[in-house]
Amino acid sequence: MIHAEVKDIDLQNAASKGMDEFIQVFVDGIYSAIGGELTQESIVELNSDQVTLLAYIILRDEVMDGGFVQLIHNGYGLFIFKNPFAKALKNWGLKDLSRLIYNVHTLYVKYHAEIEKDCDDDEFMAMFERFPEFDEYDDDFVENEEQWTDEIAHYIDSHIDNFAKIV
Repeated sequence: MIHAEVKDIDLQNAASKGMDEFIQVFVDGIYSAIGGELTQESIVELNSDQVTLLAYIILRDEVMDGGFVQLIHNGYGLFIFKNPFAKALKNWGLKDLSRLIYNVHTLYVKYHAEIEKDCDDDEFMAMFERFPEFDEYDDDFVENEEQWTDEIAHYIDSHIDNFAKIV
C-alpha cells in the first residue's frame, strides 16, 4: 500500500487559498507517491479513497474542459464508468454526483466504441453535434462542480489519514 505524504506547511497554505488548492495538495502527494502517473501497476497500490480522489480530478478536469464526450474520447470512460467510482462517491455523501455518473454510464455503454475511435480534430468536434444526449449531463456537472468539489474537500478533511500522511 502506498502512503502518500503531504507537508503540513503546504496543506496550511493551500487551505488558506481555497478548496481547489487544498484538494490539489493531496492529489500531488498521491501522484508523487506513485511516480507521477496512474498506471495499472500503481493503481493497485492505492486505497479506494485515493483512487476515488484521482478519478474525481480526472473527471472534473476532462468534463470542465470538453464534457463527457472528451472524457470518453481521451480514454477515461473505462476508469470512470467500469469501476465502483459512482458507488464510492455515494459513500462519500455525493449522491447527486453519483446519480449523474450512473446516468452517463448508460450513454457510455451505448456510444463509447464510436467516441473512442481515433479521429482528427474536425471529426472530434463533430462528435459534440452527433451526441447531444451528453449536453444536459455536461451542463449539470458544470453547474454543480464547485459544490461537489467543496464536498470532496470536506470529506478529505474529515478523513485525512485515508489520503496522505501529514509530515
